[in-house]
This record gives sequence, C-alpha cells and structure tokens, in this order.
Amino acid sequence: MMTPGVVQIPGDISVTEAATLLEREQMPCLLVKDTDLHFGLMTPSDIVKKVVALGLAPDDIEVRAIMSHPVHFIEYDRAADEATTLMMSSGAPILIVTKQEQPVGVLTARDLVLSPKRCHTRVPATIGVMDSNSPGAQHQAVIVQLSHVGAMVQTATLLLPGTRVFLRFALPELTAPLTVTGTILEDYDPVYESGRTGTVGNPGVDVQFTGLSPANQSRIKAWVLQNSPKSTDLA
Repeated sequence: MMTPGVVQIPGDISVTEAATLLEREQMPCLLVKDTDLHFGLMTPSDIVKKVVALGLAPDDIEVRAIMSHPVHFIEYDRAADEATTLMMSSGAPILIVTKQEQPVGVLTARDLVLSPKRCHTRVPATIGVMDSNSPGAQHQAVIVQLSHVGAMVQTATLLLPGTRVFLRFALPELTAPLTVTGTILEDYDPVYESGRTGTVGNPGVDVQFTGLSPANQSRIKAWVLQNSPKSTDLA
C-alpha cells in the first residue's frame, strides 16, 4: 500500500534542488531533517502554494522555510485502520512509515482512500469550501465512488488539493442525511469506469474524510459492503 523508500534531505538546500530530486525520484514527498529533532515534509503542493503562487525565486529559498510540519510517523506493522484514524485525527495527508524507528516508506491519504473497497454509485450531494471552520457556499456534486475513508466526487466547481471542504449527502435506504468534512487530495480524470461502462462527466476530486464519527464511519462502511458487487458477480 505504501510507497517504499524515503528520500531524506537537509533543511538548508534550495527549493530548486529539492524539486529536482522530487521529480527524479518520483516520490510523493521528501523528508526534511532540519535538526536531529526537527523534521518536516516537502511536497509538490508546498512548492506551488508557498513559492510559485507568491512569485518567489526557488533558488533563493531554503526547504526549511516552506516544509510542512509536524511529521507524523507510524510503524510498518500497524493496521490500516490505525493509519486512517491517525490521518483523520491529525489532518495529515501523509505519514512516514517506520521500521524500528527508521523511515522505510511513505503512506499517503490517497493510498488509504483507494485501498478500502469502494462502491461505484451516483449519489447526489452538495460540496463547499470550509470557511473559518464554517460551511461556505454549496455547489452541486455527485459521489461516484464511496468508501468509509473517502469519496470520489464529480463536480464542476474548481477545488484545489489541500482545500478543506464539507460534503452533504443522503445514502439510499438510509433516512438520515450525512454531513462530513474532508480534504481535497487531487483532481481526477473525468473518464472513469463503473463496472463495464465508461462514463464521461464533469471533472472531479478525491476527498479524504476527516473527523468522521465512528457511528457515521460504520454506517458508510455497512452501506458500501451491502451495495458493492459480490465476488461471484462477473467483472
């Protein structure tokens, strides 16, 4: 599930050098060791939001100035549910996987969102950006894939990776509607498959759920299990 290997860099190299390394190694992030006790992560999103979007020169900026922290670590033999709980409670989209306290891999929220069984569906929903921890304007959306840790959502609204959102929907056969918060992971290709049939629609996003209550997590998990094709069904 995780991406094996961790690329570690010091905090005093330039963003340009780090970006080159990130591209060459094809890793989701770099682990920045600024001091023996101070770690951070540098991701493509950090470069875009904290350097490119501000018109800054990457040659003149050290990685320590833009790295994200704190870094959250998890041992390699922990269950996936523990990693999901840690991501939900901390809001961290990336965990560094360790073995005997040594970094051995990278686990992203996308890895976890895609790893549980997903139900292909078309559930009408509304989605909006969280504004100072309060729901903002609502936009129409459709949930096209759903699991208890996240969803693939089709929407014409532009939502950038890292954006905190709320998602409101009602699952068929369940009377009470759900309102969940989450973080945008990335956009996806509007051509996706549901069974044998390819469907073209609006662009969409992967949403990692955050702060989902155990009760709602159980409700979604049970609904997904009930509505997913059985293993005896033809693929």
